[in-house]
Amino acid sequence: MSYIATYDIGTTAVKGVLMSSDGKSVMEKSVTLETLFRGDDKEQRPLDWYSAFCEISNYFFEEGLQPGEVSGIAMSGQMQDLIPVAGDLSPACNAILYSDGRAEAQAREIAGRIGMEEIVASTGNHFDGSMPFPKLLWMKEEEPALYHAAEKVLISSKDYVNARLTGQFTTDVTSASTAGLMDIHKKCWNLDWMEKIGLDGEKLPEIRYAEEPVGTVTLKASEETGFAEGTPVYAGTGDAGATTLASGIAHDGEFNINLGTSGWIACVASDIMAKPEVFNLAAMQKGLYINVVPFLNAGNVHKWISGILAPESDSADKYEHLNRLLSQRVAGSNGVLFLPYLVGERFPVMDTDIKGGYIGITAETTRQDLAGSVLEGVAFSIRQGLESIGRTPRKISLIGGGAKVTAWCQILADVLGHKITVYSGAEYLPAAAIAGAALVAQGRIPDYASYVNSLLDSCERVCYMPNPENTERYHRLYSRYLKIYPAFKTIL
Repeated sequence: MSYIATYDIGTTAVKGVLMSSDGKSVMEKSVTLETLFRGDDKEQRPLDWYSAFCEISNYFFEEGLQPGEVSGIAMSGQMQDLIPVAGDLSPACNAILYSDGRAEAQAREIAGRIGMEEIVASTGNHFDGSMPFPKLLWMKEEEPALYHAAEKVLISSKDYVNARLTGQFTTDVTSASTAGLMDIHKKCWNLDWMEKIGLDGEKLPEIRYAEEPVGTVTLKASEETGFAEGTPVYAGTGDAGATTLASGIAHDGEFNINLGTSGWIACVASDIMAKPEVFNLAAMQKGLYINVVPFLNAGNVHKWISGILAPESDSADKYEHLNRLLSQRVAGSNGVLFLPYLVGERFPVMDTDIKGGYIGITAETTRQDLAGSVLEGVAFSIRQGLESIGRTPRKISLIGGGAKVTAWCQILADVLGHKITVYSGAEYLPAAAIAGAALVAQGRIPDYASYVNSLLDSCERVCYMPNPENTERYHRLYSRYLKIYPAFKTIL
């Protein structure tokens, strides 16, 4: 038996899944990550990603896996980061995360010099200070020593781990779509833009499709990870690519909701959707695109309220404490509403400065109301995203760590007025699905669709049906929710 070692390098954790060549999960392990907050800046240490990767890999071998049994390594990871890397593969500095909008001034400067219309037409997306292109200009202007120390800049967390394994600097078409710099149809960098802005195009990584090899495990990486020297490593994909693939959506009217630290609602199409509120990504499958409405605030909101409401004596089980509160909630949280913009937002508003907040609190408001309204606020944001895409859903699946929160699944079904399908092991499905990249490359499966369909067919699933009474109540609350941001904006 041979195996594919797959990983999902997210914001809160690195998840590893050892997949057999016939599509079965053999081992799973997760290692948590720390995010560094300095004011509005949000960073992570790339060496933490690699350390977690090594911990998981060594766990696989400690549990009996033999190095020669691994036929390939494939990963997904958070995207839209700026990851400066020195020539010796050490980080030049911390990675600047996708949720960090520090480069707004540079984004305006670039748009003024290149032209916003040209940027949108080429990249298929809006342009702001959260993207790696303006962040690189910010680094050159504000931290020139770090800019010059960086031989390359990478876009996705898994790009850095791939570089540590192989010595090669690459990214994939899905991750590159988030840089604000790739021609989304031609799948190449706009190097003339780099030159016009005074940035070094040699710092950019090569762009590959998910199933294309980027190199093989080096001797040094073999000693650190346990993988055999020469093991193939594939380009992999950004997290939205893996999540969309893992959800099994492939046709018009099929949608996936992801509830990770951040979140999105997505569908697959034959071309980009030219709407300012929709972010377009090149899909793992050649010739397809992912139309995404992304949210900065999703699982991070759940984590925040869990920590706020859990008593100090129960802090170790803060999520279970929240689940107990949610089990006692009433739909609509007795009129309490929450704007979930804890780290600014990129949809339905592109506003890095906006904050979150409650309205409707009274002397009768309970902890259950405070807890429920937070998750309802995220669900209302997701409803806005679905409405902005403008297609009538006929299937909605839910994936990511938030899918483990049963109360949240029911809230989404009620708010959207639609059946929500949740697959078992949802938090590990993206890592499992990315094994398809290696299997396609090795000619073991004909295409991604057949592999993922087989993967999902073997998963247990739970369907959450909307409660008509709750759906009507949420519909009335939703019209009030839509008024919160414009009101908050006038006072913040």
